[in-house]
Amino acid sequence: MIILKHELKQNKGAFIIWTAAIGFFILACIFLYPEMKNEMDEATKVFASMGTFSSAFGMDKLNFGTLIGFYAVECGNILGIGGAFFAAISGVTALMKEEKERTAEFLFTHPVSRKKVITEKLISVFIMIVMMNIIILCLAVLSMAAIGEKILWTEILLYHFAQLMMQLEIAGICFGISAFISSSGIGIGIGITAAFYFLNLIANISDKADFLKYITPYGYTDGSDIINDKSINVTYLLIGMVFMALGIVLAYAKYTKKDLKA
Repeated sequence: MIILKHELKQNKGAFIIWTAAIGFFILACIFLYPEMKNEMDEATKVFASMGTFSSAFGMDKLNFGTLIGFYAVECGNILGIGGAFFAAISGVTALMKEEKERTAEFLFTHPVSRKKVITEKLISVFIMIVMMNIIILCLAVLSMAAIGEKILWTEILLYHFAQLMMQLEIAGICFGISAFISSSGIGIGIGITAAFYFLNLIANISDKADFLKYITPYGYTDGSDIINDKSINVTYLLIGMVFMALGIVLAYAKYTKKDLKA
């Protein structure tokens, strides 16, 4: 567990910064809601009539006059993008940095197998993602209670669970990529996440592109679908977990046989 503890300690700064930033913006949105509540009915009509733009973000299916509708769009995008970026960066740098920072030779001169290194690094990534989501969920719920709004537990928990699974999927995919590279991983991780995000926007805009929902992890995190149906699309979710598992398997297959740069 030494490697696990080291990874958590080494990434503590990034974890605190990302969690604080995402949490702050979500809190700001929620505390702004009471001031904007009376204007939301008109905003809902405006957004619903904006054609492809409103369809892309699911704003044509949500009522901005309710906190949950407002939360799914405004706060959902903050968590959906920020959380995914953190997951991607954490995953794609986990294995890569040993070569980039020239610490691979030092690490593997110790009596530790590569599989153990991979496992503990992967666990550390998942722990950080889970902890970040727990903290943000607690902040969101407490702030909702502070402004006197009713908390719709089913919708909130389902939505945050979907966000968590999306981040774990992206982390797993990027973790697999990390085994194949030795530098410039952050750009790759952010690029992949951004590509997934825009694929989902395209799928929302055009029915002909609906098949993209099977590719992008954002397909099962659409707030409009989760809030209205009070459920997560299990098919999209299971396919996403397969992609995550493939990324992890690739990481083990490649990194255990890779010639590491000293």
